Order: sequence, then C-alpha cells, then structure tokens
Amino acid sequence: MVAPLPDDQRVVITGVGVAAPNGNSLAEFRESLLVGRSGVVPYEIRYFGATVAGVCHFDDLRYQTRKDLRRGTRAGSISIYCSREAIADAGLDWPNVDKSRVGVYVGVTEHGNVETENEIYLLKGYDYDTRFWSHHHNPRTVANNPAGEVSLNLGITGPHYTVGAACAAGNAGLIQGVQMLRLSEVDLALAGGVSESIHTFGIFASFKSQGALATHEDPAKASRPFDLHRNGIVVAEGGCMYVLERFSDARARGARIYGEVAGYAINSDATDFVMPNADRQAECMEQALRRAGLSPQEVDIVSTHATGTSSGDVQECVALRRVFADCPRTHFNNAKSFIGHAMGAAGALELCGNLPAFSDGVCHPTINVDELDPECALEGLVINQPRELGRVRCILNNSFGMLGINSVVIVTKV
Repeated sequence: MVAPLPDDQRVVITGVGVAAPNGNSLAEFRESLLVGRSGVVPYEIRYFGATVAGVCHFDDLRYQTRKDLRRGTRAGSISIYCSREAIADAGLDWPNVDKSRVGVYVGVTEHGNVETENEIYLLKGYDYDTRFWSHHHNPRTVANNPAGEVSLNLGITGPHYTVGAACAAGNAGLIQGVQMLRLSEVDLALAGGVSESIHTFGIFASFKSQGALATHEDPAKASRPFDLHRNGIVVAEGGCMYVLERFSDARARGARIYGEVAGYAINSDATDFVMPNADRQAECMEQALRRAGLSPQEVDIVSTHATGTSSGDVQECVALRRVFADCPRTHFNNAKSFIGHAMGAAGALELCGNLPAFSDGVCHPTINVDELDPECALEGLVINQPRELGRVRCILNNSFGMLGINSVVIVTKV
C-alpha cells in the first residue's frame, strides 16, 4: 500500500499543446483518433526517394517569424508551437509567471542529423569548401536545441534541456518534469517530446536496411501494428508538450486538470541494440503500478508502444499478457496506426490522445488491423472502431526505445 502524497507533491496536467500529422490541437487529434483519420501520406526525401510518412501541417508562423524559422530547427519550431499552445490551453497568466521558476524538458530520439545532412548537401554546391558552412550549425545541432529554442521564444530563465531516450523520450521528458516539480526545483514545467525525424534521409535508409520500414499501396494503411501482414515502421514528425503543476498550485488558481501523473518508471533491457525484452518491459509496467499504488485491474486503457514491426509487437504483447493476465476491464489501443512512429514525440503524443477518455469514456481504436496476428491477440484490444467504456479513471502509457530503454507513465483522473 502506497501512502497518499501531500498535495504539493502531486503533479497534474493542466495544459496540452499538440502538433500531430492528423491534428494541430488536442481536440483535432482526438477527433481524428475517433473517426479513423490517418495522418500518413506519400512522402519523398532526397537520396532515398518515395516513401510514406506522418507529416505535420501546423502554422509555424503563429509564434515565430520567418527569420526565426531560417535560423532555428524544425524540432525547435515544433517545440515552440506545442509549448505556446499548452500555455494558452492551461489558462496561465503568462506575463506574470516567474520565468525563473519554469523548466523546459523535451524528450528527443536524436537531434542534429537533419541540420548536418542539410549543410553537407548545400556544401556540395560549393565543392565542399567549408568556408560556406553555416555559422548557425552549432546552435542548431547541440542536443539542448529544441528546449533552448523554447526558452528563447518564451523568455524562460529556469532550467532547460532535452532528454535523450530514443523512442521512450516522450514519456521521459514528462517524467523529468514531474521529478523537478517534486524536488521544488521549478514551480511550472513544460514537458513532453518532439520529433523532426522525417527530415533526415538517414533514418529511412537505416530502417529499410534493417527490413523495418513499412510499405503499402495505400499510405493511410501503411502503419498497422498487430496486423498479421504488418511490415514495419512509418516514420513521423510531431510533438506534444504539457503544462505540469503541483496539484496544490493548480487548485489554488482554479485550473482545469486533465489528470494526475500517478506513477512512472524507466528501466533498461541490457540485452540488445534493437531487439526488445518482454521481461524488462513487464517489469517497467509493474514498477510504475507499484509507484502509483495501483493494481493492474484498476487500469482502464493501456496505450501500447507497438510500432508495426514483426517482433516488437509480439514482444510487447507477451509483456502485456504477463502484467494484465486477469484484467477484464483493461482495454488496449495504439495511436501509431494513425500517425506512424513519431520517435521522441511518440510517448507524449500517444498519451494525450487518450486523456479525453476521462471525460467521454471512449477508448480510441487501433486502425488498419485487417487480420489480427494470433500472437498479438489481447483480451480487450480495441480494433478499428472506438469502444464505449462508460468510466475511465486510469491510463497506462507504454513507450520503448532502441538500446533497450523502457518508459511507462500512468495518469489517473482527479
């Protein structure tokens, strides 16, 4: 039994900012998840050629000038858009917020590849004469760039940094924000994850060389976790940033609360560069549940990580069966089937798509499952159509990454 936390140690979500391939706000994203609207489209990138990808279409001039966009990065632009939208959504009196007590924690899979590829491509036109190398390259490629661009845009003087955690990074950024609030290092956290991955040809080429890049004659059906004929990952860009506050502060200002971060865990497989370990994934979920003081039977929705690879989906299902062996109320879904794999943003985006279930009681589905892989059959797997659950009080969000990093976040209704 876990003792209840005091209100100044409870951390809640009061604002959400979203840039997804199928929605530029939480409302738009949620609607797409309920009506089956995919954000995966035909895409072409130099050297690699034609493929498919999850492409965002947010207004990048809403909070930045054209000069800002030329000087900065796509990841920075996504981070700024999502952070600004989250602040507005939280109803904060931003001009009067003490910016020295605000922290920015952005999960990333990688950063700098896009800018380096771009510079080398442009340099080719000057016979590789490095006198023409951009003086913006260093600030564009430092690992803290996306979080730093947010701090510059918003005048935040508190701590900012990125959390490199492969495809577990969206959850890891959120967890970092929770921890910094509990340590009283900050009074407000902007936390989540971003991805600019579709702008680097290297990621497409590498997944293809692994035999892990999805193909389909219909781009909208290319991302199909759990389907027997799935054939890999659809690369996506996107982002989701949250405003996190202590429950005592949020209640004092009368804020709307999306949910409470009740538990979390991060662990490592320590077994392989890319092959997942079901035992370690299960242990990560179990640790998060213990921290939250919850039993598996109390979880209403599990947002799965499943990317659409043949082995990855199966291994996660093995872990899920171990943890949720006797949980008739628990339902499972997957957002990558709609948008592809948004890498560092995946965990944060996939969690937010489920948060409205606390209000409407609906579990969004996994789409594109034409023939369920028997090895991925889960009791409670919601396929192709939303399911009315009636009451939703607990969401568990899985997010796993290369080099064997696993992250789990649990959010409960307040």
